[in-house]
This record gives sequence, structure tokens and C-alpha cells, in this order.
Amino acid sequence: MKKILFPLLLLFSLFAFSQSKVGGIVVDDFGEPVAFANVLFKNSTEGTISNDNGRFYMESDNTYETLIVSFIGFETQEISLTQKVTYEMEIKMKESTEQLNEVILISGKQSKKNNPAVEILKKIWAKKRENGVRKFKQYAFSKYEKIEFDLNTIDSALMNKKIFKGLEFVFDDLDTSRITGKTYLPIFLNETFSKVNGDNILNEEKEKILGNKNSGFDNNQAIIAFVSDLYQDYDIYDNYLKFFDKSFTSPLSRTGVDTYNYALRDSAFVDNKWCYNIVYYPRRKNELTFKGDFWVNDSTFAIKNINLEVTKSANINWVKEIYIEQEFDVVNDSVFLLKRDYMLSDFSFQKKEKSRGVYGKRTTVFDNYEFDKELPKDYYKADKNPFDPATIVQDDSFWQKNRLESLNKDETGIYKLLDTLKTVPKFKSYYNIVSILGSGYVEIDKWNLDIGSVYDVFGYNDAEGARVRAGLRTYFGENDPWRVEGYMAYGFADQKFKHGLAGKFLLDKKSRLIVSGGNRRDIEQLGVSLTATNDVLGRSIASSSLLTVGANNRLTNINLSAFNIEMEPMTNFRIGVGGTFRTLSSALPQDFSLDYVNPNTSGGIASEIEQFDFQTVMIFTPGKRTIGYGVERRDINENYSTLLLKYTKGIDGLWGSDFDYDKLQFSYSQPWQVGGFGRLLSTVEIGKTFGEVPLGLLSVVPGNQTFFSNYGTFPNLDFYEFVTDTYAAVHLEHNFNGRLFSRIPFLRKLNLREIVGLRGVWGELSDANLVLNAPAVGTTPLQAPSDKIYYEYSFGIGNIFKIFRIDFNFRGNYLDRPDARPFGVTGTFGFNF
Repeated sequence: MKKILFPLLLLFSLFAFSQSKVGGIVVDDFGEPVAFANVLFKNSTEGTISNDNGRFYMESDNTYETLIVSFIGFETQEISLTQKVTYEMEIKMKESTEQLNEVILISGKQSKKNNPAVEILKKIWAKKRENGVRKFKQYAFSKYEKIEFDLNTIDSALMNKKIFKGLEFVFDDLDTSRITGKTYLPIFLNETFSKVNGDNILNEEKEKILGNKNSGFDNNQAIIAFVSDLYQDYDIYDNYLKFFDKSFTSPLSRTGVDTYNYALRDSAFVDNKWCYNIVYYPRRKNELTFKGDFWVNDSTFAIKNINLEVTKSANINWVKEIYIEQEFDVVNDSVFLLKRDYMLSDFSFQKKEKSRGVYGKRTTVFDNYEFDKELPKDYYKADKNPFDPATIVQDDSFWQKNRLESLNKDETGIYKLLDTLKTVPKFKSYYNIVSILGSGYVEIDKWNLDIGSVYDVFGYNDAEGARVRAGLRTYFGENDPWRVEGYMAYGFADQKFKHGLAGKFLLDKKSRLIVSGGNRRDIEQLGVSLTATNDVLGRSIASSSLLTVGANNRLTNINLSAFNIEMEPMTNFRIGVGGTFRTLSSALPQDFSLDYVNPNTSGGIASEIEQFDFQTVMIFTPGKRTIGYGVERRDINENYSTLLLKYTKGIDGLWGSDFDYDKLQFSYSQPWQVGGFGRLLSTVEIGKTFGEVPLGLLSVVPGNQTFFSNYGTFPNLDFYEFVTDTYAAVHLEHNFNGRLFSRIPFLRKLNLREIVGLRGVWGELSDANLVLNAPAVGTTPLQAPSDKIYYEYSFGIGNIFKIFRIDFNFRGNYLDRPDARPFGVTGTFGFNF
């Protein structure tokens, strides 16, 4: 949800000057739009092609007097430009009556054979490893990036809305985008200057941020993390370019000939280099593709410049336009290096031409290239998450020296405007409302406290009935070295109060040495995951589910105290040690039993477990990127793997602890971007308990009796249906992102996305553990999936009305069990691109 909320958070801040602006629509004799028509300023290499709906817009810093529009089968049109700005043009194409002697500009479906553009493309593939920084053993360069957000499609109706009453001054200076021709109001600017070093032999790269500056929301890492996640780096020579969690087929991809039409349009000198101009556009609609053109050198077959525009039919939400430009410089007469990268995204709830939205614009400039200067291997292994606002907030002299591209009047004005807006109470109120929706917390600046989370206030379960919860946490800033939080809850059925209190303290920033501890007394649904860390204040599924499938009565009273020490000796590798003391008992003894054999009691049976455990855990998350330096950091990407190894030692007798045992667990989760076929998420979990323990300490195969799709659980299993002391589980879920539905004509326009899942688990339960837990069998039959692997499969449809997903889940076996659920439907909702 944050990916939509944070652009809206930047709800409120001037001049871009150019000489020629044109925009409009290309139609045929019947008034039907002509898609992918070529539009060019005469006697220039500046041009574009019309989109799926025949519309075009382009802008130039130069003044031109004539526009050329062409399309195969139509006569080329030359339109005089009598003024510098010409919008809402309607260019009517006439069918050609002459036989063409040669085809210079081509559209329509193109042949893959005997196509000169495809032959050039093959040479680009062959040479791509010899171009750019790949050609050298080591490389280094300076990188300057500025990211701007603008409120767009501004008109008098918007200006007169009550929401802007008292803020009318923000509309004093407006201009139009050179890409879309829409009026816009700059509202946010973030600048970053960094030094990048890479080693092609070691296959390592490290970016060291030396300065960061943003307007209006200094050090708001929620916004900075969102921006960093939104605009990640890419290489046009890669087969797939990833934007907004989607993989778009690159026009330079080896699979491009099956995805795009290519045509050789022109050849000319570009910066004293003879280059070919190739136009490309998609073969099919609704796929994640671009349209545009590129200039490629005739000898090195390196790209000189390229533009990419996402087609409107692409299956992507909340983004109406994506436009990319890249320019390359020639070094030593043969090496082409990236000089400037520009990307514009038009975020909007609708894809209609006149719908309002927010522009996101990123400009990245590269300079000061150096090559073959080797650095020690340890340099790349050191902290790769160096974003530290305490050391990189630089003064004006730093930015005057290191801006590789000067700010224009627009961008300079943003800083001034946001400084003014921050003094307006109404703007601050708007900012606070959206901040609450994004974070879930209400800030009380006066006391440095947050109230929340607002999403945990209400819940329901069979033991407590209706339940309310209220929480507080300390909050002095994004990078607090310590944080204390707690909550109180009350169940109306059991008429009992519950509580939780925890604290975290960062003792050393370099090694990220953190000490944490707390206590929680509450009702929980145990066994909702196999491998998990101890989170004293984690949100319990017992208290957050309003509706469940069947009886949700296998709940546990828990009194948990924990103390942990954690450190990060190397980037993304964490080690933690700690201890927990738990008291467990059934919250509904008449329905769910945790009884076990205990000869030391008068009746030989105990109903309560008291247990002290010592734990050590190692977590490795290669590729994970974070932001901030406080006790709690924010993630700025999701495409990383997670490896977890956990050892638990139960100690009998310590503080009255009941059992002596050992438990070893391992899990590995990995997202896979499968080219243009979507994203696969995989998880493997294995574990074994050595020694005899009661049900409350065994490994329960995680069921799911809620109506919400929850990855990592088995939606057709009831809670505690399978219990193990040795287990191995696999979860696979693949989202095709509409790849299949886009081929079905009557489904194409719905932009639905297909998801398939497969999950299985094998486990066993020793005879000794069966005997120990014999008293619990009356209400909790103990069985492990040892005869055969238990498995489920599912088919899901996502992106329903852009926010809903429904999964149809099927149980593969063990159907003869009492109350077995062979089929179930779960769902979820959220804002996803």
C-alpha cells in the first residue's frame, strides 16, 4: 500500500523553458487513431511515435518550423508550425496511391527474416560485453541523481477545490511537461551524489553516498526508501528491465525479435559518429513492453541514445506513462559510456488521458570515469548500506561543486516553496493524515510518542470474543538509537486485560550491536509458522482475524519474557543470541488440550508448560538494501533471498523449566524473476527436535483457518491438524503477471493476473512424543504427514479491480481425515503495481 500512499503524501510546490512543443492525435480518413506513426521535427533526429491511441507529444529546446508525420501505406504529411507551442493537433493521414520505391519509415507487423534492423540487433548482442564499463577490469565514476515529484494535469477546477483553500499561492507558476504536454506543479525534490566503484573480475559493485538533500521532508526515510525502491538502476543491454516489481522485455533483448517489431528508419551522423536509427514497437498488446527508437553506431554497435515508452496496454497499475531516455558519450573514439539517464513516470488512479496524477522524474548524470584501478576485495565486503543522514547532509558549497547538472528554475523553486508550505497549518494537517495511513501511527510531537498501530485496534477470537487494543511507542526521529513500545488489550468475552512491553537499544552503530527485551501476556494462535524469530510484540493471528473457517478454538495463553543480543558483523549477515521463558496453557481447555504426562504431579498429568529456552540464530539476506542508522532501519527493496539457521536449547530445571531438548531449524526463501514470465517465490524449511517435548513445544505444520491468503501456510489445513518433531516443507508461488490472460481476447482488457501455487510438507512424530502427549489426544489428535507428503495446489486470479486477489485452494491428499477441507477460497487485497 505504501507505494501508492507516499506519492500522494507529496501532495503539494515552476518553469521549464523550451522552444518547440507539439502534441495531438494522428488519425486516418475515417477518424480512427493511427498507432505507432512516426512523428519527426524536419531536418533533425528528434522524433517520437504515436501511442496505442494515436496520441503523441514531444518537445525540443530548438525551434522548428515543420513537423513530418509518416506511416506505411499513407502519404507523408508535412505540417507547418506557425507558433512555438501547438497542442491538440489532429493530423489526418491520407492513403498513399503511389508504389513505394523504398521503405524508409516502416510500421505494422515486420518480418524477422531479411530485416536489416534485426541484423543490426544481432550485432548489438554480440558486442554488448565490449561496450560500457564491462570492457574494463575495474571501473569508477561519479553519480549525481535528482528525483522530483510533480502534481500534474492542473486546471482551474482543481485550483478552486476546497482542499487548496488557503494554499492558492502554490499555483502561481506552472508549466508543461516536455514529454506529455500536461501542466504540472513541482512538489518534492531529492538529490544524491555518490561515488561508484566496481570490479568485473570479482563481480562486485559498491556505491558510496557522499551527499543527500531533499526538499520539505528532510531525513524522512519512509519517503527516501520509497523513492529508492521505486527507481532502481537498470541496464538497457539486459534482457529484462525491472520497474515497479515488473520485468519489461528490453528492446535490446535476445528475445526481443519475438516481442517487438523492428524497422530501420534512418542513418545519420550523431556527434560525429555514423549511426543507424531503429524504431521498435510491440507485436502484441497487454504485455510488459516498450515502444520507441534508438541510435546505434555502425562500427562498435554500441547504443548512442535510446528512448523507451511503456505502451498504454501494458498490464501495470497506477502508472499511466513511463518514459525513459539514455544518452551515451564516446570515449577514446570507441568506448560508449552512459552519460545521462532520464525517467518519467505518471502515477494516476486511472489511465484516461485527462486524469490527474503525480509525476515522478529521475535524472541521473554520470561523469569522472576511471578504469583499471584495483581496490582491495574487503572494500566491497564492507557496509553496503551506507546511507547515514548524520554524515551525508552537506552544505550549499558541496552541492555547487558536485552537481553534475545544474538545477533549473523549476527545481530551485521547490526548496523555497516547501519551506513556505511547512509554515501553513492546513498543509501540515494533510501531511499528517497521509502519514498516519502510511505508517499506521499517530504522531504526538510534543511528547515524542506515537499512538498505534491503528490497524491493530479491533480483533476477534473464540476465547476473547471481541477485542480492542491500544499501543504506544517512543519516537524522537527516524534514527532513534533506542525505542520502547507497549500495548494494552481487553477481551470482552473473557473480561481480561492483556499487555505487551518491549525495548530495543543500539549500543554500537558500526557492528549494529542491539540489545532487546520485553514481556508479553496475551492469547495467541501458536503454530502459524515453522521457522520464525521471537518477536515479543508481533501481531497475533488470534487477535487480528474477524472471520475464520470452522472453529478457531485451539488458542494458547502465553506469558513470554525474552532477552536478546544481536549484531551484524558483515553487511546483511546478522547473529543473535538470547533466552526466553514461556508459560503456556490452553485458552479453551474444554476444546483444546495441551495436557501431557508428568509423573511429578498428583494426577500424573500437567496442563501448563513452563520452559526456559536458549536460542541462537543466524540470518543472511544477500542483496538486501536498507536505509538509516537507528535501532530500526527501513528496507528499500524486496528482491532478496533470506537464509535462516536457528538453534534452540531447552534447559530443564532452570527457573522451574520443565524440559531438556534441542531443536535445529533452517529456512531458505528466494524470489526469482523468471524473465518475462513473471515472478516465482520459493521457500524451503527443514527442522528436527531432539528429545521429548509436549505439544506446546513441537513443530506444528502451519494451517490457515482465515479467509486471507497467507504465503507460508497451508490454507486447507486446520490449526494443529499436523504436528511434527521432524519436518521438511516446500512452498512455491508463481505470479505470471498477466502473461497468459493477455493472450485471451475477451480477458485482455481486464488486466487480470494469474497465480499458481504448490506446497507440500513431510514430517514425523516419534513414539516417545506420542506417549508423552497422550492426554491431549482427546481434543487434539496428533498426526504427522509421515505416510506420504501432504500437498496442496492453488490457482489464483489477481488484480481484480486492481486491488483484489482470489485463490482457489485444493487439498491433494489425506482427504479421509475427519472434517478435512478438500477445497477452500482465500483472498487478499492491496495496492500493487
